[in-house]
Amino acid sequence: MIRIRRRQSRRSLARPVVRGMADPIDLNTLSVIDAVDEGTSAGGRDVTVGFVADRLAIDPSRASRIVADAVKSGFVRRVASQEDGRRSCLELTASGRVAVAAAHRTRQGFYSGVLGGWDPDEQREFARLLTKFVHALDDAARD
Repeated sequence: MIRIRRRQSRRSLARPVVRGMADPIDLNTLSVIDAVDEGTSAGGRDVTVGFVADRLAIDPSRASRIVADAVKSGFVRRVASQEDGRRSCLELTASGRVAVAAAHRTRQGFYSGVLGGWDPDEQREFARLLTKFVHALDDAARD
């Protein structure tokens, strides 16, 4: 677990994703567009700076700064909430959607290479157990 966490904190997978992008993008912006994409995909909830802060486990002021950079870079835009016009929500621009798709392709290619030597039953079992583990982590964080 420690080795996995160290790899995550070094952003070892994010760097190849950034290098593979057609438009230049920094690692913080990539994190923001991933969070906005996750929130949009989940549906039923406005994606706000607070949502991004929660997903990235950072304080709201830092989230506000990196979201502002993502907006300035043209990957994310602010829109008025449909539920509360005083509140600002976030959505991906066309460039943001292209960047998210490229990031997904790069990550899927990486993990396909890592798991390529595993037989299909092992891959399914790993996916099942990893999903179960992640849900347990989420539940523990809520307590």
